[in-house]
Amino acid sequence: MDGQPSHIDQIKQNNIGVVYRLIDQYGPISRIKLSKKAQLAPASITKIVRELVDAHLVMETEFLDLGFRGRPATGLKLDSASWHFLCVSISLGKLMLGLRNLSGKLIVEDVLPLPANNHKSFLDSIIDEIDSFFSRHQSSLERLTAISITINAIVDSTEGFIHSSPYYQIQDLPISEYLHRRTGLPVFLQHEITAWMVAESLYGAAKNCQNIIQIAIDENIGAGVIIAGQTLHSGNRSVMEIGHIQVESNGELCHCGNLGCLETVASTNYILSRTKQRLTSAPDSLLNCEPLTIESLCQAANKGDILAIDIIRNIGVKIGHIIAIMVNLFNPEKILIGSPLNACQQILYPIIDECIRQQSLPAYSKQVMLVATKFNNSGTLSAVASVKKALYDGSLLINLMKG
Repeated sequence: MDGQPSHIDQIKQNNIGVVYRLIDQYGPISRIKLSKKAQLAPASITKIVRELVDAHLVMETEFLDLGFRGRPATGLKLDSASWHFLCVSISLGKLMLGLRNLSGKLIVEDVLPLPANNHKSFLDSIIDEIDSFFSRHQSSLERLTAISITINAIVDSTEGFIHSSPYYQIQDLPISEYLHRRTGLPVFLQHEITAWMVAESLYGAAKNCQNIIQIAIDENIGAGVIIAGQTLHSGNRSVMEIGHIQVESNGELCHCGNLGCLETVASTNYILSRTKQRLTSAPDSLLNCEPLTIESLCQAANKGDILAIDIIRNIGVKIGHIIAIMVNLFNPEKILIGSPLNACQQILYPIIDECIRQQSLPAYSKQVMLVATKFNNSGTLSAVASVKKALYDGSLLINLMKG
């Protein structure tokens, strides 16, 4: 148990995290209202707030409180401008580095190439680019608090390992440990879909929801699940690889070695390949008039193109079947779809919804809502979620307050 906080320390950490979260969500907020929302004694609120103010994590401000007879009241809000953290988003051929403050506001962001066949090792490439980023933006840097990494790979976020990647030569890489030793900063590692889902639950389309499923449909297909406010299998392989569930027994060979995986029939790469094949027998399709992309496919479907609509409907049936199974398993309040296919959601969603109603238990399907994600998965916003989570549970705050 060495290194673990005592029971009393854990309670203190939790309480500090709760107070910080409430100030973040409701600030400016008075100490009296904060005490009621946190369900903590006024004396405890006074002590915690004093510590947060002394650490320059929270500040006092005057605000108009209608219950205060129109006079300015003294409230609390975050003092986040001078605290920064680095967001690292790794995808196929691309590295995005973003500097943000503790409120999540973007300070600066760079998009850099990250070739899969680089002569340097994956880790050396990442470290060199981070060093160069800090050198380029030295004038913008304030106090660095953490590094948050998101990647499409098999990861263990608790131990900070990238076990393998579909794009890069990686085998059980302890990237969090390497970067922590180099920078002295806490390092958070998360699968990009899980981080995206947590971001949606904190301040996106699933805010205030306790039970959600998020489906990501792009070059790859995956899912994340939150049950009772907690990420399913949090820390160790938290993404469900639904893209590798077999949906066609004699289908195409998937890169995983199986036949007919969902990714071979519903990933965006497959969609474009299949559409291109069918265009040869559809000379009147609008898709012949411009370069074929997911965007142009969705636009054509929205304009009533028969081929485009048929392709979108077929995808909806395949995806809907898998989602219906997940509804029976997890009984979610909301199902979030994160995909460029959201551009034609008025065609796609009714098909998925019909599958859910027909194939899931009525007690579960009648209450579930199917919605688009608020955010897309571009940029470094998803990486904010890991830092916010560590602030809200108090673990990162305790480190920052120690100086």
